[in-house]
This record gives sequence, structure tokens and C-alpha cells, in this order.
Amino acid sequence: MTALIESGRRLVGATARAAVAALALFATLCLPAHADRIKDLANIHGVRSNSLIGYGLVVGLDGTGDQTTQTPFTIQSLTSMLTQLGVTLPPGTSLQLKNVAAVMVTADLPPFAQPGQSIDVTVSSLGNAQSLRGGTLLMTPLKGVDGQVYAIAQGNMLVGGAGGSAGGSKTQVNHLSAGRITGGATVERAVPTNLGHGGTMRLEMRTSDFGTVRRAVEAINAKFAAGTANAVDGRVVEVRVPLEPDARVAFLADLEEVELTPAEAVPRVILNARTGSVVMNANVTLGRCAVAHGNLSVTITTDPVVSQPNAFAQGNTVSTQKSTVDIKKDKGELVNLPAGTSLGDVVKALNSIGATPQDLLAILQAMKAAGALRAELEII
Repeated sequence: MTALIESGRRLVGATARAAVAALALFATLCLPAHADRIKDLANIHGVRSNSLIGYGLVVGLDGTGDQTTQTPFTIQSLTSMLTQLGVTLPPGTSLQLKNVAAVMVTADLPPFAQPGQSIDVTVSSLGNAQSLRGGTLLMTPLKGVDGQVYAIAQGNMLVGGAGGSAGGSKTQVNHLSAGRITGGATVERAVPTNLGHGGTMRLEMRTSDFGTVRRAVEAINAKFAAGTANAVDGRVVEVRVPLEPDARVAFLADLEEVELTPAEAVPRVILNARTGSVVMNANVTLGRCAVAHGNLSVTITTDPVVSQPNAFAQGNTVSTQKSTVDIKKDKGELVNLPAGTSLGDVVKALNSIGATPQDLLAILQAMKAAGALRAELEII
């Protein structure tokens, strides 16, 4: 009797564990697919940053500033600044300073920035200064594209590098001709931000895609009400918003959190001709094709040859050059690529026969010309 009860308990326990495992598997399968938020896919029309630029001087450098004989604008700027501060230099004064550098100051004015707010600035050398490390940026007005001053920058720089030189030797770590000042500019003028006209505003998708726009419209209408969103084209969605500012801000906060699954990205291959980099997305495939590629290298070597006449000869010593041309051609192997092969497998196959990144640039271009590369080819 005891054995029978124990056997029943084991059967019930096994059944319970199986039921729990089945429920866990069902819950895993029923989890919603990963979705992106509206704020990750689109921008609100009119909400954008604005670029600012200014010209200034950095002082306090440890002898690493501009060589004023080669950068006269540094001396002109310094003389003009001293004049504004009440310091008048005698005519014909020649300044040979090593602790001053002319710089360009850039910053991004974020949307809704108000006077008194601090923003970060980037300072870059304009002349031939060796280093801006330890320098202080003097008061520099930052202007927008309309010529108006929107911020004033000033402060001590932080340069993410170090270096030194002595006796003709030089050591340098990272870049010394540019630095950053955290909170180094104070906003002086606000840029009005328009959140739509009347009761509507526009969402601008970062990538043009009709499928993503349609899904965005469906998700917004499902979240709020039918007719809230309408598609304008393959990039813009028009949304009805409340008229009151407080209600509009709350509505936009909820709108940005609406989730949707974007349409599949367009197959695309990006080629960087300068560095030989090849970047592709997961949707790139190939038609059936065969590829053969070989490397051809031409080496030209030039050696000096001196013709020396005999001691009693009446000739002159003549110096000429002898050139040697060496042509080397590597064996090219033929690779058969079936249709539908992912580009990742293709790259592995090409690497197996010794194709370098520079070879891939030419191979992918040839595949595109032959109609075998099912993707957009973009060269940057």
C-alpha cells in the first residue's frame, strides 16, 4: 500500500513538472516580438538642434601655441582684443608669442534651449599650434547661420591626449589639436520651436519606407483613436494633437512610446573606398553566380649606376639609373555561389581564397553589374 501511494506521488509530481514546463514554453512562444518605439524611428517636425560656430583665442599654453610668423591672424586677433580691453600697443610692435593659439569653436544648440542654459563646446586649432593642452578659451561669441549670437563660450579645455619632445625626438598619444569644454557655453538667445500648426503636427521617419509608415499609422490609431494619424508620403505621418500646450506635451510623450515593428530594411551594402571597409545588413542575398579573382602586382625598382672612366682617360664620371620591372600575377580560383546564399557566407568563401577587403570592393561591384547582388550598393 505504501509503495502504491509513493508511486502515485511520483506520477503526480512528474505530471506537474511537465505541465509547468509546457506552460513556460507556451509563455515563451507567446512573448511579443521585439518592437521599436516611435521616438526611435521618427523625429517630430520642427524639433531639431542648430549648429553654432565662433572664432576665438586660447591662452595659457606651455609654449605650444601658434608660430606667429606663419599665422598672422593670431597676432591680429590678439591685438584687436587688447585694444578693446584698453591696451594700446606702440606702432610697429612685433609680437612673438608662443602661448596663444587661434581656434574655431563649434557647438550644437539643442531644441527648447533657454537663455542661461549651459551647452558643451568643441575647440579646434586653426593655426599650427603643437598642442592645446592646458589652455583656456577666452570669451567667444557663437553665431548661427543667420549671423546672430546665440551663445557665449569660455573656460578651461580638456584635451584627451599627451605628448612631449626633446632633442629632436617626439612622442604623442592621441590628438592634441582639439579639445572639449563641458558646459563651456551659456545660451544667450532661444530658438523658437514650432510643434505644428493648429491641431496637427508631423512625424518624419528617419528612413523612407512605405511599409514602416503604414505600420506607424496603424499603431498610432490603435493606441489613440481612428483618424488620429494619416500617412502623407513614404516618410511623413500627420498626427492630430490637442490645442492646449500642457495636453499637447502629454500627448507627445505618450505618442513617442507607441511601439511598432518596422518593415524589413532595404538590402544594402556600404563600401568605403578609402579604408576598404565593407558593411552589409542581414537582408543581402545573391543570385547564382561564379567568381574568379586574381591579384596583379607591378613592382618597379630603380638603382643608381655610376660610370667611372679610367685614370688616364679623358672622359667624365656619369651617373645613370637602372630600372627593373617585375610583374607578378597570383592564381585566381573559381568559386561557384548558389542562389540565395547570404553575403556573410560569400565573404567567408572569398576570404578562403585570399580575397582582401580591397578585393571585395571590386568583386561586389562586378556582382552588382552582373545582376547577381540583390542589394543596393553605396560607395562612401
